[in-house]
Amino acid sequence: MLKLKRIPALLLCLLLLLTAALPAGGAEEDPAPTVRVWLQRLALTDRIDLRLQSEYLASWGKESRMLIPRGAEITVQVRRDHLVLFYRDAAVDCGETLDLTRTRDPQSGTGSAGLCVLPWDGLYPGDLRLSVSGGQLRPILTASVEDYLLGVLPYEMSEDFPLEALKAQAVCARNYALSRVNPKRDYDLVDTTNDQVFRPVLSSQARTAQAVRETAGLVVTSGGALASCYYSASNGGQTELPSHVWSGAEASRCYAITEDPYDLENPESIRKKADLRKDGTRLPEDFLAILREEVFAQPEMKEYCQDPEAFRVDEIRSVALTTPRFPAPSRLMTRMEITVSVSGRKYLPADTPEPALSFEPDEDDATGTPPPSPTPVPALRLGDFQSAGTFALTFDLFPRIVQALNLSIYGANNEIITVSEGGDAFRLSAGRYGHGVGMSQRGAQWMAGHYHKTFEEILAFYFPGMKLQKAAAGALPIPTPDPVLAETPGPAATPTPRPTQMPVTEDNLPEGAWLASVEHIADDSTLNLRAEPSSAGEILMRLYRHQKLIVLETCEDPVWVHVRTDVIEGYVMVSFLEPVS
Repeated sequence: MLKLKRIPALLLCLLLLLTAALPAGGAEEDPAPTVRVWLQRLALTDRIDLRLQSEYLASWGKESRMLIPRGAEITVQVRRDHLVLFYRDAAVDCGETLDLTRTRDPQSGTGSAGLCVLPWDGLYPGDLRLSVSGGQLRPILTASVEDYLLGVLPYEMSEDFPLEALKAQAVCARNYALSRVNPKRDYDLVDTTNDQVFRPVLSSQARTAQAVRETAGLVVTSGGALASCYYSASNGGQTELPSHVWSGAEASRCYAITEDPYDLENPESIRKKADLRKDGTRLPEDFLAILREEVFAQPEMKEYCQDPEAFRVDEIRSVALTTPRFPAPSRLMTRMEITVSVSGRKYLPADTPEPALSFEPDEDDATGTPPPSPTPVPALRLGDFQSAGTFALTFDLFPRIVQALNLSIYGANNEIITVSEGGDAFRLSAGRYGHGVGMSQRGAQWMAGHYHKTFEEILAFYFPGMKLQKAAAGALPIPTPDPVLAETPGPAATPTPRPTQMPVTEDNLPEGAWLASVEHIADDSTLNLRAEPSSAGEILMRLYRHQKLIVLETCEDPVWVHVRTDVIEGYVMVSFLEPVS
């Protein structure tokens, strides 16, 4: 058993720890379903500091209880794989698990708010279970699905989106959350993009709160069952089927491959473009290298010098995209067919051949017989450029061509790419940020803001065959504590210290390198350092705000940069960095 330092109020603490079970509180007739959220984004180590914005009951062991009043600040630390609760002048060993449960005010009959994780702003509206895993804190929040959505909508969309788009998002997020409930685990969702982004609720988020409130309990069903309402930022102009993205996903009447003009029209949908000039000039160097490699693999090019300077594209005659990855009407093309005319330079004999080597007999040469004379070899020179022919070439679009033309958006090799012919160039356009299944957030934004569609119309467009049904949407039933439970003194909590930043030696930076700092993230957020310059790359670690980095180089996809500290190196998105002067 963990031994704790004796403190003056410890006796009072022990007197107030009751073993009697709590009387049952009055349950709501129609409570909302609950979800359990593993708060991974907090990246806790061995300590958490909390401010309780409502009265909470602390429970541990079989029957130990302590009531903590609204406004109290507490600290929980891991010591020798046990949780220690500090409050005022008391420290209590809570074993391996501590539950903090909101209670109903016996006089007013209401429970409120939730708790804040210091030193950050915002409210977690629910009950918190803390346990120890691998010597570190594991925080899991249990909340009404309606309260959970208050922390999802502002971050999965934005407070300034049209209200009807936010309502559609609220229904999708509710469906997704409820479809992830899994009694076999100790949590249902994580608070990152692995499920849905979930952060503390801020009082300024009035529009998103209105969207949750005005769709309370509404869910999408298909075939009488709850549907998994997937969504992504942008679909590139065509929705995708779940079975095309996730192996083993079942077909659903709620999904179809649908042309989405709203996503295409929205100027905020992410697009990338590349022009292939018909005269062959100003081609991206990586793309030109791929062309050159394929042309020189043709038998007609054997006599030509394979030096890059001896190769020239004279004309791009046609560009076509073919071979959809999935059956019609899918427009996810996977191959490029391009016809090019090129010129090259051949090796030609020089005007004067190289002279044959003369022979002077060596004094020690007994025979004096010269060796056979080498046949004179004519010197070679590079001739002028001449037409080498026209070649029809076929390439796989993913990943090499897409990367060479800087058309990669999300790194998932699923961009919807189209080609159009102009007067002097063929233009390739790429769209789709995310998996493309279900609702496009940019499409919903445009439908609501530009075409004044309702949330029901938005959902019907993205989930054909769906039905809206009302599910339970009340508040969580909150227990009423036994009045004999009272506050217990303990040491004052202090703000959670931020993790120590990794050291960075700023002297003698490599040539071309520059110093940067992680800035464009929230105080309670982190930036993923990845093993590859792609959103699909392995996460090596999470970087906190103000972490300094040495930027070594910009990657082929300029969205990404290669960085290092004195401890580790990897890749991050440059948009989250600020130069350090």
